[in-house]
Amino acid sequence: MNTIINIMITALTFILMEFVAWFTHKYIMHGLLWNLHEDHHVGKPGFFEKNDSFFLIFAIPGSLCSIFGALNNYSFIFFIGLGITLYGLAYFLVHEIFIHQRFKVFKNANNTYLLALRRAHKIHHKHLGKEDGECFGMLIVPFKYFVEARKLTKNKS
Repeated sequence: MNTIINIMITALTFILMEFVAWFTHKYIMHGLLWNLHEDHHVGKPGFFEKNDSFFLIFAIPGSLCSIFGALNNYSFIFFIGLGITLYGLAYFLVHEIFIHQRFKVFKNANNTYLLALRRAHKIHHKHLGKEDGECFGMLIVPFKYFVEARKLTKNKS
């Protein structure tokens, strides 16, 4: 029974992190901490960006929860940390590798969801300033981009 509860805590935390990421992206990255996020939109040369510092903002709570939860006999806090960490891994794989191609893999994806995800992020980046942005989430994609992606996948078949 504990195993099921721990899996549910981890999964729920992962899901909730999408909303935390959306809120943080919309109101913190495009607000108070725009100076750290701006280089991600204007595409300054170099492998690293100031925007990469947000990795720490999310990694620190995940790591602390994992450490303190492990020290406390793997309490539920550990599994919250695990959910945060798994979301961070998903973010790295989806945003950094798949969408922005920091490492040149997954270039020719022909999956409706992945194409919709890429399109929504491209629309987000068409706004170079901090105002007038859209599509602030990472994994949840507005329906209109699924419709566009579905047309693309049908045309490629």
